[in-house]
Amino acid sequence: MKRVSRLVAAIFLVAACGCSSAPVDRDVVFQASTLDALMAGAYDGQMTCGELRGHGDLGLGTFDALDGEMVVLDGTVYRVRADGRAEVVDDRTGTPFAVVTPFDADIALAISEPLDYGQLQERLNGAMPTANAFYALRVEGHFDYVKTRSVPRQRKPYPPLVEVVKDQPTFEFRDVRGTMVGFRFPSSMQGLNVPGYHLHFLTEGRTAGGHVLECEVGAVTAEIDEAMRFTMVLPDTEEFRRLNLTGGASADVEKVER
Repeated sequence: MKRVSRLVAAIFLVAACGCSSAPVDRDVVFQASTLDALMAGAYDGQMTCGELRGHGDLGLGTFDALDGEMVVLDGTVYRVRADGRAEVVDDRTGTPFAVVTPFDADIALAISEPLDYGQLQERLNGAMPTANAFYALRVEGHFDYVKTRSVPRQRKPYPPLVEVVKDQPTFEFRDVRGTMVGFRFPSSMQGLNVPGYHLHFLTEGRTAGGHVLECEVGAVTAEIDEAMRFTMVLPDTEEFRRLNLTGGASADVEKVER
């Protein structure tokens, strides 16, 4: 009886203090909202950056009213503004769309020869065991060239994203050190996210960057984290409920990404 009593007491203490021995799932990609919703102009933030950081320490996205490009690196959330400059945002800032993961590299590649964006993707593809998994990416080192973009804060009624990027400001970096972070999603995720590669960039001093349009790597280390699980939270709003989300046209997604 004493042994049983001690066991019951121990269980009570664990429950009371909220302690748990359950391991944290570090092989899952978490997403707030869908790409289709963002493409349609659903730019109001429905999750705070503080909540987002609870789901991962590496990722990307955007902010309330489409106010800049998001880069999540080493657990810190950065906003690349419409002038190309990067700043740390506080946990109260909202996001309408973001993707993060607890980053633990499964594969590392040392790349020392010049590669353009397409060639870099091919090199990364060759290191991935399957095209059907989710992959988080961190590419760090010296870049001969990086071309990025950001987007300015929008006003209601919000235009669709394909219209916003027609006037997107772009930035060019040459002979620069920095980090690209992002994801490679399988083609089965069409409409939910970008099939293929989606990367954002920060300079080494974390003072500038943006959504990657083109790049030429010099000497970099590419780290790859494979995940087989995906979690998504949809906006619980009337605006989202009224959207006609039938799958974004691939041509429009290509315009937005490139």
